[in-house]
This record gives sequence, structure tokens and C-alpha cells, in this order.
Amino acid sequence: MATATLLLPARSRFPAASLPDDVAKALGRAERTSVDAGERAQLQRHFQLQPAHWPVAALTRQLDVGDAHDGVWLRADPANVVPDMHGARMMGHGDTLRLEANDVAALLPALQPLFAGYGFTLDAPTPSRWYLRLPPGTTLPAFAAPDDVLGDDLFAFLPEGDAGRRWRALLTEAQVVLHQHPWNAQRVAAGKRAVNSLWFWGGGELPEAVRTAHAQVRSRDALLQALAKAAGVQADGDQQVDALVDLRQLRSLEQLGNDAIRPLLSALQRGELRRLVLDFEDGARFELDKGQRWRFWKKPVQLHDA
Repeated sequence: MATATLLLPARSRFPAASLPDDVAKALGRAERTSVDAGERAQLQRHFQLQPAHWPVAALTRQLDVGDAHDGVWLRADPANVVPDMHGARMMGHGDTLRLEANDVAALLPALQPLFAGYGFTLDAPTPSRWYLRLPPGTTLPAFAAPDDVLGDDLFAFLPEGDAGRRWRALLTEAQVVLHQHPWNAQRVAAGKRAVNSLWFWGGGELPEAVRTAHAQVRSRDALLQALAKAAGVQADGDQQVDALVDLRQLRSLEQLGNDAIRPLLSALQRGELRRLVLDFEDGARFELDKGQRWRFWKKPVQLHDA
């Protein structure tokens, strides 16, 4: 029998409403633990990289193009930045900007000479994921993931110190090029956000190996797909295997309870599933199995009370 693991958003992303009675009862009887919070910590519970680093750019580049084995990679994703009284805030990046091939065709050639002057190659195999290829051995400062920056003060997340100086300067130069580009005026006129900045993140070399305990990974997320591909596991297929199912996009408690958890509870009771694991991004973790039905003295638990 297989184990199903649901990869879920932080519980705070769901409204403060009640789960179905049978689901709340099952959660109350489940084994509950608390682990590290955050997207990276959540994914690292399921994927182990050798050597132990987190090179998002190299992983997604290998998924997108298949040429990441040579060199150091850095994401240089398109972004929208809005000035305010205290500095500037990132208000969109990557997929949220609804970029198309014509956006790349207009903007990328204006930026490529800037990076070529530093010995870097900039390209965009997909409209929302742009990459810098850096010479082997290039050392990089720590960069923040764009989801951590979104809606916040951009300058609080810029790479620090001498190691970050070049990248702070490159960011400024790229912003000047993009701010002056007439294509952005067309985007704004069409009701879209301007692409007036880049965001550097996810740097590093492709890992030598990626391992996971799951036999199958189901997700639309590029990074999760890249990790699954690197680990050599199925992207779909037979459901009767240990599977990791990415439901981090869920925001409806009704969908979580009725559509995601309840059918799997039924599979547990029928003996078709050995174990169900709920892994929330905030670090809450529930393990459910058939034998827990005898814990009748345990009180039902609502998601926000656990």
C-alpha cells in the first residue's frame, strides 16, 4: 500500500472556517508534529540534493532547456517595481506579469549587451523565466527569492556587502534600460504592468544528484517538476505508488476538506492507502492512518486550532 503526501500552503492562507466533521475528527486523531516553516524548508523535506545547496536557476534551466550541466546559473526574472515614499516595492514578477513571446522579443535584446559586457549570457527560454549563464567558478552572494520580496521594500532584500556590489549596480543599470524602453509604454496602455526591473535569485550549479522517497510527483510548479525530473521520478501515472501531490495553490477550505482530504480518508478506510500525510508550509504536519479510527477519545481539530 502507498503513502499519499499533500503539499499544502500555510494554514493562514485558508479562511477561518470549519472543516467537514469527518475531516476535523480525522485530524484530531492524527499524529501531529511541527517542523521548519517556509517554502524551501518544505521542499527540502521531500528532496535531498547532493551537494546540499538549493540552485533553483540550474534546476529549472535543466527542465526548460536541458543544458545546465556546464556553468553557473542565475535567474534574472522580469519584475515590476513601484516607487513609494520609502523606496520601491516589487509588485509583480515572472508568471504574475503575464508575459508573452513578443515581450521577450522586445525587451531581451536591449538588456543582453549590458550583461555581455560583464561576460554573462542572458536568455529567456520561457517568457516568465529568464536566465544568466555565468562562467564556471563564479561566486555569488545570497539572493532572496522573489516571493519573499513581493509587496515589500525592494532595497531591504538587495545582496549585501562587497559580494553584492556588482549585482546592485547591474540591477540599477537594467532598471535604467527597461525604464526607457518604449515597449513598456505599450504594456501600460494595454492595462498590463511594466517590466521595469529584473530580480536575481536562485544561483548555483546543477547538483550532482537529487533524491526523494516519493515514486511520483504531481505538480504544475516548475521547480517541483525540475526536482522530480532530476530525481528520476514519475510526473503522473499509477496512483497506487508513494506520491507527492502539490496543492499549494488551494485557498478554499471546502476544496481542501471535501475534494482533497475526504477521498483519501475513504481510501485509507478501504485499505487502498497505507498513510496520508498533510504537509503545510507553516510547518504543521499531520500523519493519518487507518488504525487511528480507534482513538475515539480524541477531540476533532479545526485547521487553525491545530
